[in-house]
Amino acid sequence: MYIIKVKGKAKIPDYIQLRDSNFVLIAYFRADRPLKNLDRYGLEGKEDALAAVIASLDFGKLQKLEI
Repeated sequence: MYIIKVKGKAKIPDYIQLRDSNFVLIAYFRADRPLKNLDRYGLEGKEDALAAVIASLDFGKLQKLEI
């Protein structure tokens, strides 16, 4: 799974994209909102680790998600 942080402009907020191994979009959510429904993506119980990864991400840089 891969993760990328997308910079918003003006009234559009920053977003996080989760992509599978084929780079197909599987999740798209606001970076400033609490993480919900992570069980859909196999990330249940990893909310704190994912929040730390999101905080350290650079905008526009695709990164392999390893948590």
